[in-house]
This record gives sequence, structure tokens and C-alpha cells, in this order.
Amino acid sequence: MCPAAESARAVAAPIPLLAPVIRVSVIKERYRDRKATGSSGSGLYNLQPLSAAKHSIPEARWPSEEEAGQSRVFSAGRLGEVQTSARTWVPAMVPWRCTEEGFVTPEVLDWYGRLADGRPGVLVVEATGIRDVPSGPLMRAGHDRFIPGLTELVELVKLRSGGETRLIIQLIDFLTIRRRPEEEQWIRRFLKIEARHHEAARALGHELDDDDALRELLLGLDHEVLLSLLNEREREDLQMGYRERVNDLQLPHIQELPTVLPGLFADAAARAESAGFDGIELHYAHAYTMASFLSSKNDRDDGYGGSREARARLPLEVFQAVRERVSSSLAVGCRFLGDEVIERGGRIEDACYYGVAFAEAGMDFLSVSKGGKFEDAKQPKVGAAAYPYTGESGHECMPTVRIEGDAPFGRNLSLPHAIRSAVREAGHETPVVAAGGLNDFEIMEDALKNGSCDFVAAARQSLADPDWWAKLRAGRGGEVKRCLYTNYCEALDQRHLQVTCQLWDRELGAESSGELRSPDGKRRLSAPQWKR
Repeated sequence: MCPAAESARAVAAPIPLLAPVIRVSVIKERYRDRKATGSSGSGLYNLQPLSAAKHSIPEARWPSEEEAGQSRVFSAGRLGEVQTSARTWVPAMVPWRCTEEGFVTPEVLDWYGRLADGRPGVLVVEATGIRDVPSGPLMRAGHDRFIPGLTELVELVKLRSGGETRLIIQLIDFLTIRRRPEEEQWIRRFLKIEARHHEAARALGHELDDDDALRELLLGLDHEVLLSLLNEREREDLQMGYRERVNDLQLPHIQELPTVLPGLFADAAARAESAGFDGIELHYAHAYTMASFLSSKNDRDDGYGGSREARARLPLEVFQAVRERVSSSLAVGCRFLGDEVIERGGRIEDACYYGVAFAEAGMDFLSVSKGGKFEDAKQPKVGAAAYPYTGESGHECMPTVRIEGDAPFGRNLSLPHAIRSAVREAGHETPVVAAGGLNDFEIMEDALKNGSCDFVAAARQSLADPDWWAKLRAGRGGEVKRCLYTNYCEALDQRHLQVTCQLWDRELGAESSGELRSPDGKRRLSAPQWKR
């Protein structure tokens, strides 16, 4: 959901729900060949395949109502000055239900209303754009005209949750990404001819001083020969589609990001506070602008890249601007990566450093994710845009039952555990949020007890059964509809279709004719109601 310059439909989703489905029949080897783009680090096909074996969803032991009431999962928590009724958390998921202009719709209200029905301690609203620019059906907070819709959303969640759920909005910035072009289109329209291209042509025996003549020559070359005449960035632009980086200091608007972004985030946060949100989650994770500043691949030479300290500078300045703009009663934290899972990317040591720096700066919570990067994304088809959840980093972000190695259930808990330990050793009590296949009570309770985290987050399981938190608390865990972890939902997200769950449609029939449905009428847009 990071919009391209031409069209918001030409982009990869900013925070897709989960890693997209890649059929096992398509990828059967442990590692696909890496087809070079001029550098082993670019990794056009740097995919870790899904396993031919399938992990089983483990049997769950559900708590009684009394046990749930005495558990850490359902104990009160705190995010700065914000008190939570439980340590249960629904992370940001983008359902593709806003208008093309970014306004809240009845379908958006239904989505969050159903999630609020389960009364989680915290519900994070989808990645919301901070700029007043076209972004497709992605929620926006870049102008005051969006405040009424956001206010209606806040009021609905309070009503449906009985006031028990704290509502946090995730704020995001993203850079331009374009569709993969046709080769002829790219050569004629987008390739900037330079002296080195003429030199390469002369080395092949062609003396062409005219740029148009050179373009015609390039159009007639074998594809592999053409690639040999291009530099690394040009090869990637051709084979993946153009994508801006925070390192592109030759572009004035990229150079100015440290000057512009703090104010944009602060303005959006102020609008969110006026709409009644309980908190702000700064999106510093995955493939987007702020995560790219934190990335070890950020080598800006203007004081905002290179060392860990310099890479953390803008994220800290953004936080400070937001913190100064909103009241102390509003919780402000961030979601960031415990591991980038890309070649030469940041690892847990970097994340621990950032976690301590964020805690020292006064953040109210640290939500930990993993992977989800463009650098190892699968090559898109011509006319489509790269999607940052198709490579190994994407699979690790939201692991499925087909993931290689360990099962997906609690697979990533070592990351928040290490970050929390570093934060505690530095003398801070900042709460840490864990996520990734947390699909039953015992996994979550153990994670809270052993110091892995302070809050437990579940996106896919909450999508599959929005009432599952309420069922657990009531001692009725046997009624939980358990996520299959096939990432059916993410496959829809990748195509920018309204996100739904395959479990919902098992009850799709005449008796559900009053439910909201997808435009083709074949999918529910809302989870079936819990028949208590």
C-alpha cells in the first residue's frame, strides 16, 4: 500500500496483514537460484521457499473463566498514562475498505466494530498516511477533512467494546514505487542515457552519438546483453520497477525528508488526538520510509545514515515532534523490526540498540515485528509492483504453516525477548509488544511470564475470529475459530482486494444474505457473529 506516482493501485501494501501465499507446487527447492541484478545484495529472486511439509496447528488447552481472570494475559496493562484492561493486542491490518480518497466508510466501521466486539486491550488501526496525497483506499490523516470519519471510528470502537478497548492509530510515510515496466517502454521513456551507455555500445562495435539511435540499438539487443550495459540500479528499475530509497540524496524531496517528516507526523498525530484516539503507533517497520532510515543499508552522508546513532536520529526527531505536539495522556510508541532478514540488513543487535534509544527518549511502548522488505521481494509481473512480503523476509514477517524450520507459532518471540531484556538492563520499564503466530492461551501466557514481552498481539487469529479474546476470557475457548495460517488473507491484500478470511465464507449462505459482501458476492466482508 505504498502508492506509486501514477496510481495507488501500482503499489505494494504498507502493512499487509501477513506474508502472501506462494504455492508449494511453484517452489519446491530449498533455495531458488539467485538471478543477479548486478549485486548479490539486490536479490531479485532471493526467495526462501515454503516447505513441502506442513506444520500442524497444535492442540490448545483453553483456560476456564476463573483461570483466564487470574492470568497475565487478561491482567491490566499500561502504556504511558494510558491504562489497558488487558495485555491483549490486535496489530494494524490494512483491510482495503476506505474510499479511494482515504475516507472512512461503512465497511471500515464494520471491520473495526467486529474487532472491537472481542474487547481486546488494545486495537491498532491500519497504517494511515500522513501526507495529503492520493494513496488509494488507504486510510489517511494528512488533512483536517479526515477528522470527522476518524472520530466516528473512535466512537464506534468505544461503543462496541463497552469502553474496554484502547484505540491506537498507526501513522506511516512511504516513498514512490512504480509498476514493473515493459522493456520497450522503459528504454524509450525512463532510461536516462549517459556517456557510459555510449561507451558500452562502442565496446560492442556501435558508434552512435545520437541518443535516439542508441535507444533503438538497445531495443534490438538480447535481454542479457542489454542488462550487461546497465548499472545495478537501472537493472532493478527495469526488472522490478522503479523504487525510491532514502539514500537517493540526488532527489531534493528525499534529501529534505529529515526536515519535512517530523512536522508531517506531528500534524497527523494532532488530528488523531482531536478525533479521540488513545495513542499513536509510529510505523518504523517493514519496507517504508522510517524503517529505511533505521536500516543498516541506510548510508546517507548527511548525518542521518551510516552509524546506528545516525540512523536512529530521524526516528527520534519524529517521535520528539509528535510527543511535543500531543498531550501526555496520549500514548506514543512505535513498531519496528527485530531483524530485517535481508542480506547486509539490520539484526537483533541493531534492534536492541534502537529499543534502548527509543525507551530513553520516552516512548510509551515498543511493538516488535520482523522482515517484510523490498530488497528480497519476488520479481513482479510486468504491470505489477513489487510487494515486500514475497521473499524470505516476508515469510518471516508473518510465517505460515508452510514455513521452513520451526513452526510459525511463537516463532519470533526471541526478538522481543532480547529487546525487552536490553531495555530492562538499561533501566527502563517500557512495555514491549510481541507478535507472530500467537494463537493460543498458553503460548501467550508463557511469553508474558518468561519476560518475552508485556503485551501479546495476534493479527491473523483476530481476523479469523474477532471474538476470540472474549471467548478466552469467558472460559469458552473451545468455541474459538482458529486461524489456519495459510495466509489466504494476505493473498487478497497483495492484490489490493478487500481482505477477508476463508473461515468466514464457510458460513456463507442464504441465511447470511444481510451481511456485507465483496463486489462479486462470493466473500463475506465481516466475520460471522458469535452465537452466545
